[in-house]
Amino acid sequence: MTLAAVSLDPAPALIPAARAAVGALDRFLDRARDRVRARVEKDGRISADLVDREQRAAHGLAWLATYVESLREMAGYAERLSDLGRFGPVETAIVRVAFGEYLAQIPGGIPMNQGEFVRPADLGLGDADLALLRTPEILHLIETGNTVANRAVLVEAMTRSEGALTVGDTGLDDTLDQFRSEMFKFAADAVVPHAHEWHLKNEYIPMEVVGQLAELGVFGLTIPEEFGGLGLGKESMCVVSEELSRAYIGVGSLGTRSEIAAELILGGGTPAQKAEWLPQIASGAVLPTAVFTEPNTGSDLGSLRTRAVREGDVWKVSGNKTWITHPVRADLMTLLVRTDPNQPGYRGLSMLLAPKPRGTDAEPFPAEGMSGGEIEVLGYRGMKEYEIAFDGFTVPADNLLGGVEGQGFKQLMQTFESARIQTAARAIGVAQCALDLGLRYAQERIQFGKPLIAFPRVADKLAMMAVEVMIARQLTYFAARQKDHDKRCDLEAGMAKLLGARVAWAAADNALQIHGGNGFALEYPVSRVLCDARILNIFEGAAEIQAQVIARRILDGGNG
Repeated sequence: MTLAAVSLDPAPALIPAARAAVGALDRFLDRARDRVRARVEKDGRISADLVDREQRAAHGLAWLATYVESLREMAGYAERLSDLGRFGPVETAIVRVAFGEYLAQIPGGIPMNQGEFVRPADLGLGDADLALLRTPEILHLIETGNTVANRAVLVEAMTRSEGALTVGDTGLDDTLDQFRSEMFKFAADAVVPHAHEWHLKNEYIPMEVVGQLAELGVFGLTIPEEFGGLGLGKESMCVVSEELSRAYIGVGSLGTRSEIAAELILGGGTPAQKAEWLPQIASGAVLPTAVFTEPNTGSDLGSLRTRAVREGDVWKVSGNKTWITHPVRADLMTLLVRTDPNQPGYRGLSMLLAPKPRGTDAEPFPAEGMSGGEIEVLGYRGMKEYEIAFDGFTVPADNLLGGVEGQGFKQLMQTFESARIQTAARAIGVAQCALDLGLRYAQERIQFGKPLIAFPRVADKLAMMAVEVMIARQLTYFAARQKDHDKRCDLEAGMAKLLGARVAWAAADNALQIHGGNGFALEYPVSRVLCDARILNIFEGAAEIQAQVIARRILDGGNG
């Protein structure tokens, strides 16, 4: 089937239908929010205990809201491309499949993961409420959406556009597209040929590559020019993170360490702390690591126990941390500690900017009062994970972030939006890598006299990967643009991370399925991608925690 042979409604007919569908979804979401709120309200306020008891309904509400926002951004994507004269058959097919599939899933069951589906009844909705979704536009979009013809357009585009960076126009401007191209070329030369070997041998990403990333400006991407950075926005960070993670998530994640540290210092640091640390982070002279998580605390940072006691001109730190990424080669730790044991929960926490010498595999922590051991992991390698013990480790007193105690959790909260946007971008890169590998194998592998891609269920997997990558991409870009315009975007950032992680895992799983038994062999890179994809639903807020946060914002009246 050729592009010309596919009969599609012209763009002006699709876009108003998409907008009308989003309007109907908003009304449906309002109805769902009211029903769930009625279950979790006590004495006119949202009860945390009731939200926990009604977790399935609350998290289902979060997923419904994520789908509504995703389709809103896909409608906006279609409008922008149409205005630019760039809304062609491939982009039309992507939008049609996106609307057709997600509109069908909303009443039929939204997958929160492989074995948990949220349906309208879980939210207290019945047939009368579902009537809100039986508009002519929604019924038309479902009927004409995820069809054989539209999927064929996407598969043909994939097979004919060798060398294209993405399936379909991403909607970015020329500058950001150039960023993507540069990062893609760098990664293709310096990362892709070696990534699988680094993974299999559990080796560090070579310092030569780290140096090249520094030269490209990756570590100072969003740091203001006055501090030696490029002064670019979060949308550019998304593009860079996506392409580097497409090559190897470890390389894409190196920038996350600098992003988190820079965000903390920019938002909460004193002028002297900004002047000292930001230029060094931007240049790559200082590699930071985030030291927050503790054994048995996970996402419950309010129960954090690592202590820092002021003694003269130093803080002395004692306690244990775990799941610390890239600590051995780091020069600076952003270290969350409890400085006031008499203040419960978050109020006694402070953030220290803790310098340390770089270590080696032979001597990982050559600093007095600091020791640790490696945590061996399935994937997300290249930087290495560690448990760390502090026993009288000293930090200069002036390195209390902001110079005021008790601000640590508040300072950390200010980084969550950027961290989750960046993690969503990494997830898109992993999903795109899975699509690349699955497509190549499906074209090259001959079975029963024809390539795998000729079989409909293989082709359908690839088509849906391409569509969901674009959905997650547009939602993530929107969150980044909101952040760039200084608008609150914790809701959108959380949604982008929630959906992006699910999309990455589904893409990796389907790409491995396309490989068949070979996908289960360690020699094939798709085995690495599957392992790398799995962590995305856990770090920077596990999917369940992420859904809980989104639900609370919606129930408390937040609508973005």
